[in-house]
Amino acid sequence: MTVGTNSSPGAGTTAGTPVPTAVGGREVRPVGDELSGVPSQAPPPSVARKGRPAARAGGVRADAVPPVPTSGTRCPVPPQAGPPQVGPPLSGARAAVPGGGAPDEGPGFGIDPDSLPDGLVVADETGRVICFNAAAARITALVPEQALGTRIDRALPLEDLEGRRWWAMTDPYGGLATRRGQPERNLLLPGGREVLVSASYVRTHPTGPLRRLVVTLRGTEARRRTERSHAELIATVAHELRSPLTSVKGFTATLLAKWERFTDDQKRLMLETVDADANRVTRLIAELLDISRIDSGRLEVRRQPVDIATAVGRHVQALTANGQAPERFLVSVSRPLPDLWADPDKIDQILGNLLENAVRHGEGTVTIGVSPHEKGTAVTVSDEGPGIPEESMGRVFTRFWRGSKRGGTGLGLYIVKGIVEAHGGTITVGRGPGGGAEFRFILPVSAPAYLTQ
Repeated sequence: MTVGTNSSPGAGTTAGTPVPTAVGGREVRPVGDELSGVPSQAPPPSVARKGRPAARAGGVRADAVPPVPTSGTRCPVPPQAGPPQVGPPLSGARAAVPGGGAPDEGPGFGIDPDSLPDGLVVADETGRVICFNAAAARITALVPEQALGTRIDRALPLEDLEGRRWWAMTDPYGGLATRRGQPERNLLLPGGREVLVSASYVRTHPTGPLRRLVVTLRGTEARRRTERSHAELIATVAHELRSPLTSVKGFTATLLAKWERFTDDQKRLMLETVDADANRVTRLIAELLDISRIDSGRLEVRRQPVDIATAVGRHVQALTANGQAPERFLVSVSRPLPDLWADPDKIDQILGNLLENAVRHGEGTVTIGVSPHEKGTAVTVSDEGPGIPEESMGRVFTRFWRGSKRGGTGLGLYIVKGIVEAHGGTITVGRGPGGGAEFRFILPVSAPAYLTQ
């Protein structure tokens, strides 16, 4: 790095010892006294001689390193080239050459480091911070202007959960030259603020000196929420599985031990209970698999022609066969309906969850309306119960939400929303004409790819 160049021999040194050098009106002191392996800030001998080119290190010009920013800029941006490029350039993007050189030819765009969602801190080959974006300032609660130009171990005095200094352990500048970075891990800032930190080492060649130290920071709030969600899921699954499995185990053990003592009617009742509990476990496992596919974006939709009106009638008949009064259901179909291509099993799952929800948690007449819509087909399911409070409508489609204490895992509506959106549709909740809850989903007109190509 070329700083404070003077044409007279020996400029910038006194008896072989580096002295403070002025850069942009700011005093820069030698580096390397605390951060392990960081080279000194003193200029190489070759740059002190007038008329001679700057020394090369690993095939890269030493005077190509951008100067340490002093104020007003979080990250140095070369003219008309966007932020500094660290690592290989993105495909189609304009790569900025370190030191403000001309960018690569071709169309592209520069990315403002302040637009990145994660914290970005970049140190140069001397260990001084040259980039500190807005997300890093938010996560660390530090002022970027105070971090710029500071050694990275001072700007980010990180410690692990056992109180050991992270920079002393990893030693990015003085450690093995074959290392490429550090994996993400939980570290602590002063005051106990926990952050997720990972580092990447940018070298001039695979085993060359470290040219850029790129550190990314992430807050732990999102991970904490995910961990809490997983803990809630495990607790819910354990609770929901315990009751049916206890029943299955109890009845089967009783039948095996005392088969001859029971009448045929008693045996039938026990076996029917075991069958119902086994179906409950199977349904819970299916819900968990659906949640996994929805969360990972792997929910498959096998589109086929579906008669939505016939599907609604089939579900109503199943509910009446299980003891519900036929007069409790009112089905209204407005024809003609557009052709609907959807996954029949997934449509049955949507209708089953919404109708079961209306029967279990609602009251009065359950009205199912099917009608054409400008975007496809609209289906509405409403009841005449107390409805959903206004303050809870935003949480209806989240995991584990329960509208009442009448049972259920609280996963059904979350799965319904995931299935509808996998079809490219939308689902909403509101208050129905009878005062109860009203769910309305719209499935778009679509067809399999082989029919549209």
